[in-house]
Amino acid sequence: GINAEYGYAPAPAAAPQYSGDGNQSFYSSGASFYDPSTNMGSMGAAPTAQTTSSSFEDEPPLMEELGIDLTQIYQTTMTVLNPNKPAATNLMDDPDLSGPLMFCLGFGSLLLLSGKIHFGYIYGVALIGAASMYTLLNLMSVNGVSASITVSVLGYCMLPMCLLAAVAALLSLNGLFGIMLSIVTVSWAAFASSKLFVSVLAMYDQQPLVAYPCALMYGIFAVLTVF
Repeated sequence: GINAEYGYAPAPAAAPQYSGDGNQSFYSSGASFYDPSTNMGSMGAAPTAQTTSSSFEDEPPLMEELGIDLTQIYQTTMTVLNPNKPAATNLMDDPDLSGPLMFCLGFGSLLLLSGKIHFGYIYGVALIGAASMYTLLNLMSVNGVSASITVSVLGYCMLPMCLLAAVAALLSLNGLFGIMLSIVTVSWAAFASSKLFVSVLAMYDQQPLVAYPCALMYGIFAVLTVF
């Protein structure tokens, strides 16, 4: 009553005194989330460098996560480059689409060197050709073929057309030389693709029938390259 009458404010309460080690009092008060002496925190033990490195070692390679098999790409490419080499029957057990996509992009990029922008035509013809071959092969074969195998085989056999586009970027193919080279590359691509198809479907006596529609599709790519 006297303090209020004369305007004196009451003295603030004294702060509580902590005894013992300051770090211990700080951790015991619950204000900390991590104790370096025990390597423990509110969410459990902190990850160590050893556990982090072991988790990275258990991760699969990047190519495997992306579904890219470099060994299969190499084997299939060598089969296309050497038409006389017999194709393995299990080559298309796990069809790869990264290789065909790479060859289609390479074909369009090589045509750019000749001043031809035909990416829309390339993917349009490839889509229609793959759908036609898928329908035709399922009608001709007993076991049938999947769409992924059809796209994979036709895409890998774009490699001869890439070589033709590379020559067209350096030389003019409007004359007799261009026509003869186009016939060779189309025949090469048609023979390689039909060989892969008949090896997968066991249709060895029908390879000419399979090669003919393949030659029609690759002939359109040759026309895009030459003209």
